[in-house]
Amino acid sequence: MTTATFSASGYPALSSRTPVRPVAARPRLRLTRRGRAVLLALAAAPLVIAAFFFFTLNGGGATASLDDANVTFAYVTVDAGQSLWQLAESIAPTADPREVIDAIIAFNNLGSADVYAGQELAIPVQYLP
Repeated sequence: MTTATFSASGYPALSSRTPVRPVAARPRLRLTRRGRAVLLALAAAPLVIAAFFFFTLNGGGATASLDDANVTFAYVTVDAGQSLWQLAESIAPTADPREVIDAIIAFNNLGSADVYAGQELAIPVQYLP
């Protein structure tokens, strides 16, 4: 039978034959979910700011103007009681009125074929006399 020796603190005494295992080093920094989100936001902020400045400085390059446009059209005023069908027949008597009506609606960006008296409509160039 072997006898164990105890130290003054009540724990078994270590002999010179007992190997000492190294204690694994614990990480000093533990990132929580919120910490990872903050770190990601701080890392991404310069990229977002750089992209914002890049796009705002280059955003003004494309401006539209009608200075060199060679678009020719005429305005026609709708009479009282006149429909688009009657208007299409008077503008282009040899063309199919449905095609003329579709072109007028598309050219004037109308939501429907309803027109009212006094309304001015732009007529596409192919239907001008």
